[in-house]
Amino acid sequence: MTKHVMILATNGFEQSELMKPKANLEKAGIKTTVVSLQSGSIKGWDQDDWGQSVDVDKTVDEVSNCEGYDALMIPGGQINPDLLRANERAVAIVREFNAAGKPIAAICHAPWLLIEAGAIEGKTATSYNSIRTDLKNAGANVVDKEVAIDGNIITSRNPDDIPAFSKALIEAVGETVKEGELEAA
Repeated sequence: MTKHVMILATNGFEQSELMKPKANLEKAGIKTTVVSLQSGSIKGWDQDDWGQSVDVDKTVDEVSNCEGYDALMIPGGQINPDLLRANERAVAIVREFNAAGKPIAAICHAPWLLIEAGAIEGKTATSYNSIRTDLKNAGANVVDKEVAIDGNIITSRNPDDIPAFSKALIEAVGETVKEGELEAA
């Protein structure tokens, strides 16, 4: 049975943190569905300017629950998770995946959504350095390494960690991949 990962993102996602893990998941035979606040397409942020767009498969309002998905992936960037954590339905989706014990992979600033959803307290996690205090204040045990895995929560720091982040998510849904086959930032 083909595994299925929901990618929760909106305008301002860090381009490499959506595009590269998505490609890595698909290379491992995993289906991906991009879920956003709006239909049509969303635009990435590529380092210091707007980047490429990606098509949206469903809006958050079209997702009734996390059934049919094996995991959730949330790319970072400053804009993307900040907009998502202000949306009740987006936060509810994170809570649903967490309550179901399904893997949730969040990179860079995306752990903001884990904080908002109440999914990080007591967990070991990492993130982009500027939000580590936020994680600590939310009750996480903060570490500085390319990937932190604690139960169903997978976190990484930045685009340099994309291969390890992708590998951890792929393995969390029961698939395998060779490190050398993974796309990096």
